Amino acid sequence: MSVPPRAVQLNEANAFLKEHPEVLFVDLLIADMNGVVRGKRIDRNSLHKVYEKGINLPASLFALDINGSTVESSGLGLDIGDADRICFPIPNTLCNEPWQKRPTAQLLMTMHELDGRPFFADPREVLRQVVAKFDEMNLTICAAFELEFYLIDQENVNGRPQPPRSPLSGKRPISTQVYLIDDLDEYVDCLQDMLEAAKEQDIPADAIVKESAPAQFEVNLHHTNDAIKACDYALLLKRLIKNIAYDHEMDTTFMAKPYPGQAGNGLHVHISLLDKTTGKNIFTTDDPLQSDLLRHAIGGVLETMPASMAFLCPNVNSYRRFGAQFYVPNAPSWGIDNRTVAVRVPNGSPDSVRIEHRVAGADANPYLMMASILAGIHHGLTNKIEPGEPIEGNSYEQLEQSLPNNLRDALRELDDSEVLNKYISPDYIDIFVACKEAELEEFETTISDLEYNWYLHTV
Repeated sequence: MSVPPRAVQLNEANAFLKEHPEVLFVDLLIADMNGVVRGKRIDRNSLHKVYEKGINLPASLFALDINGSTVESSGLGLDIGDADRICFPIPNTLCNEPWQKRPTAQLLMTMHELDGRPFFADPREVLRQVVAKFDEMNLTICAAFELEFYLIDQENVNGRPQPPRSPLSGKRPISTQVYLIDDLDEYVDCLQDMLEAAKEQDIPADAIVKESAPAQFEVNLHHTNDAIKACDYALLLKRLIKNIAYDHEMDTTFMAKPYPGQAGNGLHVHISLLDKTTGKNIFTTDDPLQSDLLRHAIGGVLETMPASMAFLCPNVNSYRRFGAQFYVPNAPSWGIDNRTVAVRVPNGSPDSVRIEHRVAGADANPYLMMASILAGIHHGLTNKIEPGEPIEGNSYEQLEQSLPNNLRDALRELDDSEVLNKYISPDYIDIFVACKEAELEEFETTISDLEYNWYLHTV
């Protein structure tokens, strides 16, 4: 990925600052392995320098655990002297932050080696490497995410979340009525501000629906013909949702499973492939069962799904989300307009045929999630992998659970995958596994409240 000419970037900065003389600060944003946004805040007068020379950040930014501590076993910390790399702006990502009291803008960054080469451990670069394989096939990736989240109260109860009181009724919601319009009305000001802020930031969020748990909602992003940009939108939308909720004296969570007994938060993605020459969807068909390209793409995704689980469900909590009653598939499966399977082909017009991947949680890093799914699609297309017969009816009654159901097994599957190691740098997989194993070790050596309740006075 070549860095755009400095003159072009400076023109972008000049135009923005001229149009927005009120802006005082600019947040320089870069997403770590966990999809957590990090970076620096600068004065507006420093923006030109950022476009001209970039900013320095340590390579260890991409070896942080969920608490922001460097995982030394990754090799990106003290082993390299915690050395800096250089981060450059991503074109066309400079925009206002509508929630700020002091006018502030934001700008996405990506990390490079000091000689200008992309830094291999930036998740955005991990995805770009996979996307390049589709460029070689003269294909454009068209993608759109569906992002679920909970509104929660700013005050927890004994460290546990609770739904916020409705600004309309003053009551805490208990409804699990999916798609209920009245529940949207309970938080209408907050939810509408989210959509309006997304519009101001050119994030194509076109709908919010009530999901199947108290104060749980889903935002639908419109499709875009750029897989990396689609992930940018998902990343920035999460940040926007959090900050707009703060303005309404509420909090949010994208935790995969915040409440026992309630639905978890998912991150579904719709993917189709366009021929670069004609612009047509290569999956276009009147009968999905008769499309070789669609079947092969699905076949590859299903074959690589067990190895992809660590990217789709990257945290200990991720695996608590699974269960038939919550429409989270636990086996590689596919079907036509079937929400009990892992890969659904929605009904629609022939030219809108696409893959809907339904496994990942909202806690996934969208770049790594997308990279693993696209690796499966490319693997399927190039090796003509058949997916087997589509599932009709309830897949949970027909298939045994076979996907990894815990993080340790998922990391083993990823580490051992010959296919994913061809698409994603083995060096990066080593870093990812090292960081997640460090988190897992800390989790497993922590004594839980439940253990004290069960064993302290009973054994």
